[in-house]
Amino acid sequence: MLEQQLINALSLGSVYALFALGFTLVFGVLGVINLSHGAIFMLGSYVALLLVNKFAMSLWMAMLLAMLVTGLVGLIVDFLVLRPLRKRNAPHLIPMIATIGVAIMITNIAQGVFGAENKRFPFGTIPEDSFTVGNLHLTAVQLAIVLISFALMIVLLAVMRRTQLGRALRAIAESPKAAYLLGINVEGLFFLTSFAAAALGGAAGVLVGLSFNAISPFMGQPMLHKGIAVIILGGMGDIRGAMIGGLFLGFAEVLSVAYLSSDFRDAVAFGLLFLILLVRPSGMFGKVLERKA
Repeated sequence: MLEQQLINALSLGSVYALFALGFTLVFGVLGVINLSHGAIFMLGSYVALLLVNKFAMSLWMAMLLAMLVTGLVGLIVDFLVLRPLRKRNAPHLIPMIATIGVAIMITNIAQGVFGAENKRFPFGTIPEDSFTVGNLHLTAVQLAIVLISFALMIVLLAVMRRTQLGRALRAIAESPKAAYLLGINVEGLFFLTSFAAAALGGAAGVLVGLSFNAISPFMGQPMLHKGIAVIILGGMGDIRGAMIGGLFLGFAEVLSVAYLSSDFRDAVAFGLLFLILLVRPSGMFGKVLERKA
């Protein structure tokens, strides 16, 4: 039934959009494609799982702490890896290569600590309640995923568009040197951006772990590919584009599985993305040679 598939697609697409938001935020402000974002996403799921298993913590409190932990990891990556490269005016490819190394390191550590097999949240942790409206069936997890994802996206968009902090971040996105001359704490906002982006990635990791109830050290790599596709589709560095691009990818995947075959899931989704980019090479909201916050 089409309506039910649209609900499923909204749930999946909102997680893709949330993941891509952190990705595009770092690119928009720092001008860096942070390829460790997928590993940080994976780390968020494991932190929540550990807190639930070892400390009997409620799922939502575990999610908040997972966001805090992944945010701190993003901050450490910025301080130890990206900041020294910024000071040396390293070419754009160097941070990408460096963050690939960070991603491999985090993935290997997770594999060594938790093992390579899939992990699941304990029975009873994930709410099994569901709602039925007419012919539509909506689980509590799906509703929570959509509400949390959209709430975080709306908060980020409001901060970027309506606050002094958002204006400062947009100024840095246009020109860090000019922003510094205006008295903006550029380095401090770089750190804040890395923290916020990693926290959003961690939240997406927890939501994906809840949605599929399967967590592995390798779950970050496929999500990273989709995140890159989403920010290119939406327009590099554009928050609106990340939101709409994530939803588009989720809808394309779910509908292709429902009406074609799961074997064609990625082929259909990325094929449609390719066709859109043929028409708009800069993405839906991107502009050639222009960076946005």
